[in-house]
Amino acid sequence: MIPWIVLDTAKIPGGGELRLKQRGSEFSIMLGSNELMNSRLSGSEEALAKLAHDRIGGRSKPKILIGGLGMGFTLRAALALFGKDARIVVAELLPEVVEWARGPMAELSFASLDDPRVEVVVGDVGKLIRDGAGAYDAILLDVDNGPEGLSRDANDSLYNYTGLYAAKTALKPGGVLTVWSQGPDKSFSRRLHESGFVTGEVKVRASTKGSGARHVIWVAANGGAKGARKA
Repeated sequence: MIPWIVLDTAKIPGGGELRLKQRGSEFSIMLGSNELMNSRLSGSEEALAKLAHDRIGGRSKPKILIGGLGMGFTLRAALALFGKDARIVVAELLPEVVEWARGPMAELSFASLDDPRVEVVVGDVGKLIRDGAGAYDAILLDVDNGPEGLSRDANDSLYNYTGLYAAKTALKPGGVLTVWSQGPDKSFSRRLHESGFVTGEVKVRASTKGSGARHVIWVAANGGAKGARKA
């Protein structure tokens, strides 16, 4: 069997370290003993973009914010789905992850980062959300293993009431927030509802072949309601 080789590491602000590993043509991003991403499993990341497109794909000049570049599967799917008039902003906290996408994992992204519709921001997606009142038609979040921060405690601020209020404020009326998770989370579903989103949960397979683990994607529409709870 071909052994895994560690290609690079990246320090996470606040603690922890990501490791980029390769075995033949397969890549893996690890946090300790937890595998956050694997190049063989892109189905649910692609579904994150498709479910957003299903809601707002007919809009003219849509602006989409993707939180977390990862291996580029969500971005690649978004570019394939949205038209030439779309603008897609990708926020990635770690510059090393962007370097990996341009370097050893370039074949996975199909040069997505060089598409003229794409703007890459190295920084916290939470800040872009907070600074972007009414700016986005869709916000796609895949910054951790789900609504409970695994790689970084600060990620929790995206999924609490304050973070959801900010996301709702950043969306245009009828815009959509899609959130990837490794599994279900009843508390997060409740927070979405109490924050004024019209929500649904979709279970999708990790693999594009329709096999493997099932992940969860929340599809939360902004109905434009006022008075969402802040906490």
